[in-house]
Amino acid sequence: MIQFSKKTIRTLPSRHKANLINTISGYKSANLIASQSKEGITNVAIFNSVIHLGSNPALLGFVLRPLTVERHTYDNIKATSSYTINAITEEIYKTAHATSAKYKKGESEFTKTGLTESYQGDFPAPFVDKSPIQIACSYVNEYEIEENGCILMVGAIEDIYIKESILLEDCWAKLDEADLISIVGLDGYAKPKIMDRLSYAKPDENLESLLHGAQESEPSH
Repeated sequence: MIQFSKKTIRTLPSRHKANLINTISGYKSANLIASQSKEGITNVAIFNSVIHLGSNPALLGFVLRPLTVERHTYDNIKATSSYTINAITEEIYKTAHATSAKYKKGESEFTKTGLTESYQGDFPAPFVDKSPIQIACSYVNEYEIEENGCILMVGAIEDIYIKESILLEDCWAKLDEADLISIVGLDGYAKPKIMDRLSYAKPDENLESLLHGAQESEPSH
């Protein structure tokens, strides 16, 4: 195996370093976060850092880069406390990637990239029209990561809109049937396939497949 020591990592060219550190942690979720300024200008941007923080209460987090330059998503959320998280499908991943371009504050990425905004009920922030999983969130808190200046943004889930055909009876979302993609690093896109769901692991008990039935037990030694 190739070793990269802490010293070696520091001396890598910046792009090589970014590629290495961004890919080794594995596949990441691919989402579009949409918001709207107080002036009514919509914004949508691709993020690979949305994470589950808890189910009761239902919380999601995502990471923003340091506020050393304009961060339109951050500004809109702080101003309105509302935003949406929208899963990215194979159909729209190229358009979604285009939202990472640095557009001016008065420009809407929806207009610039060709994504279509939609609205659900009276929620003020836009959703992404072709996304099969759309989540309305409200601002809860933020935490600055002292080591690098990034911000962990915490949001409460207000509403979930999900394509009915991908939702199993126990409310488990079969994401591959929605053609969702994931992100590798900053610019790689992959289409995962769900292999299995396994039963809750208990000591000395055989696992069962929740999708395919009982599993063969491991041979004893």
